[in-house]
Amino acid sequence: MSIELLLTGDVNLMNLTDPNVPFRLITQTLSKADLVFSNLECCLFNPPKNHSVDNEGFYADPVVAGQALSLANIKGVGLANNVNYGEQAITASIAALDQLGLGHTGAGENLAQATKPWIVEINGKKIGFVARTSVYWNTHHEARENSGGVAVIRGHTAYQVPAHKVQADIPPMNRPGIPPVIVTWADAKYIEGFKAQITALKSECDWVVASCHWGLWTEVLEYMTEIAHAAIDAGADIVFGHGPHESLPVEIYKGKPIFYGLGSFSFHTGHNGRKHGDWVGIMPSFSLGENNIENIDFRLVRHNDHNETYFPDLKHESETIERLQKESSRLGAHLYLNGECIQVTLAN
Repeated sequence: MSIELLLTGDVNLMNLTDPNVPFRLITQTLSKADLVFSNLECCLFNPPKNHSVDNEGFYADPVVAGQALSLANIKGVGLANNVNYGEQAITASIAALDQLGLGHTGAGENLAQATKPWIVEINGKKIGFVARTSVYWNTHHEARENSGGVAVIRGHTAYQVPAHKVQADIPPMNRPGIPPVIVTWADAKYIEGFKAQITALKSECDWVVASCHWGLWTEVLEYMTEIAHAAIDAGADIVFGHGPHESLPVEIYKGKPIFYGLGSFSFHTGHNGRKHGDWVGIMPSFSLGENNIENIDFRLVRHNDHNETYFPDLKHESETIERLQKESSRLGAHLYLNGECIQVTLAN
């Protein structure tokens, strides 16, 4: 019997007062899955009454948000991201998740707890989840041996003089004013630790899923590919990313899927209470068979002014679909329409 796994992008339940609202238009689909795992981009935490609204902090009412997650059939969440911030908020949020019986990985009271995987058993098969973020604050946010925070993979940036022809649209460097080429890479020490954990996890799980918070707009940067490939080389079966609130392409690497950006799944208000616009996200579905992934497809998701996530009519999503098809084909993934879903197969 196959296991139906759904993954989602950013779930931010700030300012939510009715738990029935965010997912009621798609609950039927979510409830059919054996397992739904999301990136939780908020803390289930009630801040002190004198907390300034200008302070950084994505806080959602633990009771209301917890009910919304349960109604959406979300069984586990990744916490490694830039808005799970502050030891008090993280600790309280994890306690709320534990009370709700929701699995989690990616944050904790110390490094060991933050990197601890979440393992769930379904139909006699074990599925292990790990989470890392490369987008985080540079002060008191990264989990350490003796301090709380999120599990990270550091990324680095360099600005390279285009001495060689690296892109067709970059003119030669003999022209004054030529901008630099931006180069990114993942920190080798962090990558090695990530790979070691995945290898160990694969030895005790049938399936391993890596959740990565990363990215900048719609481009797949070098460090993202480096992390994703390293995860699969180490034994991961699925890698999915989130962070830029954009839909990014799909790659098939060594026969394994990489979803570089699922975008938003429930995201109405963000930093400084700013309302997020007309985003389009990705919700992939995987049929996990006895020894292989039997099917991979995804649905696009949007949200309306009432903060309800819904499945849009694909007839009106040609621009997004065509962009994803073009970019994914370069990465070895063929995308084609199959009813209300977009099928993912190995490119010929």
